[in-house]
This record gives sequence, C-alpha cells and structure tokens, in this order.
Amino acid sequence: MTALTAGTWTIDPAHSEIGFTVRHLVSKVRGSFSDVEATVVSQGEVETAKVSGSVAVASVSTGNSQRDGHLQSGDFFEAEAFPRLSFVSTGVEGSGDSFTLHGDLTMKGITKPVDFQVEFGGTTQDANGVTVAGAEATAKILREDFGLSWNASLEAGGVLVGSEVTIRIDAEFQLQA
Repeated sequence: MTALTAGTWTIDPAHSEIGFTVRHLVSKVRGSFSDVEATVVSQGEVETAKVSGSVAVASVSTGNSQRDGHLQSGDFFEAEAFPRLSFVSTGVEGSGDSFTLHGDLTMKGITKPVDFQVEFGGTTQDANGVTVAGAEATAKILREDFGLSWNASLEAGGVLVGSEVTIRIDAEFQLQA
C-alpha cells in the first residue's frame, strides 16, 4: 500500500497541466486545457483513492486560435452542447508508485472506460506549509469512440487527423484542511 494522507485533495491548476497529443499529417499537435477541476478523496492509501475531474472545453489551447475554435465546434467537442469533459475513477490496479487508474471518461455525452498509467510522485509540504501530492498520468483513446470523427482525406492518401489521442496529466494536489 502506498500512503496518501486521508482527506480530500484538490488540484492546484497553477502547478498542473491536462493536455493531449494527436497526429496531424506527419507531425503531432499538442493541446491543453486551462480550466481544470479535480478531486482525490483518500482513505489513507493511493490504492483506494477516488478520483474525479473535469475540464472546460472552451479552455482548449493548441497555440492556434483558428484550430481551437474548430476543436470547440460541432466537428469535434461541440462545446456549446457539451461544455465539459469529465473523468470518474472506478478502481486502481497495482501498488507502489506506478499503477493503473481505471475510470470512465465522458466526452460529447459518450462515456467509455479508460485506463491511465500513473506515476505517483509522492507528498511533501510546500513553502507555505500546505501538504501537496503529485502524479503524472497518461492514457490513449480513440477519438472516434467519443464521437469526434471529423476528418479530411488527403489527396496523397491517408487522413488529416489521427485516430489515437494521448492524454497526459501532470498534476499537483493540495490537501484540504
């Protein structure tokens, strides 16, 4: 069992990033979400913790405002009808600092099971005496499974946007008093 002080932990958005990578033509495009909410409820160990979180679709940023607008449109996330993407854990497999976090990801009103590979960074106190915990997590999904099926065929063959999306989370959580 990996110790994690019992209580409610909330994400510190200033020290966290929720992002994704997807193939575009022959390279990859990276994006992130700035409006993030997440909570971990611990009974005293990582293996039994409950995790929930969400991001606002309107906060997506790829470094290109035209692409961000397209991602928010009905071709992709459909932000107006589905303003948040959410995740709720269903269990943990393994123990120690590396484990699999199972859960349900909801995007565009479609919920599918997703497994995150997690590296737990441990806990400490910050300069203000607040207890913090850190973790990195990655998962791969197929965007079409969540209704994000827009694409464009290329004259030379293939498509503009890849199917596989890598989700990456670098998160710091603060223990609530």
